Amino acid sequence: MLFTHTLLAIDWAVFTEKLILIVAVVSGSLVVAMYSTYAERKVAAVLQDRRGPNRAGPGGIFQPLADGLKLFFKEEIIPNFSSKFLFILGPCLAMLTAMMVGAVVPWGNKIHIFNRDVSLQIADVNIGILYVFGVVSLGVYGIMIGGWASNNKFSLMGAMRAASQIISYELAMGISIIALLMVTGTLSLKEMVGQQTDHWWNIVKQPLGFMIFLICAFAETNRTPFDLAEAENELVGGYHTEYSSMKLGFYLFAEYINMFLSSAVMVSLYFGGYDIPFVNDLTAIDKLGVNWMAVLQGVVFFAKIVCFIFLFMWVRWTIPRFRYDQLMNLGWKILLPLALLNMLVTGALILLKQNHWHF
Repeated sequence: MLFTHTLLAIDWAVFTEKLILIVAVVSGSLVVAMYSTYAERKVAAVLQDRRGPNRAGPGGIFQPLADGLKLFFKEEIIPNFSSKFLFILGPCLAMLTAMMVGAVVPWGNKIHIFNRDVSLQIADVNIGILYVFGVVSLGVYGIMIGGWASNNKFSLMGAMRAASQIISYELAMGISIIALLMVTGTLSLKEMVGQQTDHWWNIVKQPLGFMIFLICAFAETNRTPFDLAEAENELVGGYHTEYSSMKLGFYLFAEYINMFLSSAVMVSLYFGGYDIPFVNDLTAIDKLGVNWMAVLQGVVFFAKIVCFIFLFMWVRWTIPRFRYDQLMNLGWKILLPLALLNMLVTGALILLKQNHWHF
């Protein structure tokens, strides 16, 4: 009886920890996505020698809140000839799949609270990379369903473009990850980050793989120059042409959440995750304590993510959109062969190393 009571107490403690962490990650992702819209407009303004939003609050800091309220109070419109259930399901699915990636990202090492060590990762699954690819693959259904259910030829065209684009670039992205898995020997994101804290960051071991992954991440998130699914000068607005109010807001938010979590995954895979460069973790923990070290690691991790978010924005306002044939040629004729070459060279070097550099 005592054993059962203790077991239930431990389960409730774990449940509470995970619930708090889930709420923190979801809320944080939403806030980052909200203020990414503000940051994007400010970055665009700087690059184009403008001021950007500067009316709502000091420096326009309340602009995302004003935009959110505007979306909430806009009229909900569902076209008469649309598939109503699927029309509503599309943006919900896009938002859900965007949020799910954050479950396997290690946001920090651990904290010590109430005499317990709490891991700052929602789910440390040993197939974390496969989970990420599975969830990302589901994301295309939100776009495809929304475009088809709208019963609009422009929306359907945008959805078809998005589907073929995402599927094409997932191949090169997956093969670039295979080379990384050869080097690390694990599918767990937490283990990958742990290896990088002890040795070199993976960007040193896989520079070509990282470049392929980065380009594919731009295509997966439908960001310029890969925003053929929206292409307002050709398709009026693409797959979300018929959407209004918060259903449109869900699609727009999903794009920014995808950008944020894609940056988090890239930092975890190639740039050491929460690892603080040139700092010995054990020495720092002795001086600062576990909890303050976790805070510092979280700040460093977020700073790395912000650098990638800025890169996404910089590229958007610098490089023009590809033509569709150029987009597909880049995916199938350049990135896919490069990813295969990178995988073969990585495998050959690993075999050579195991054979003490003798053929």
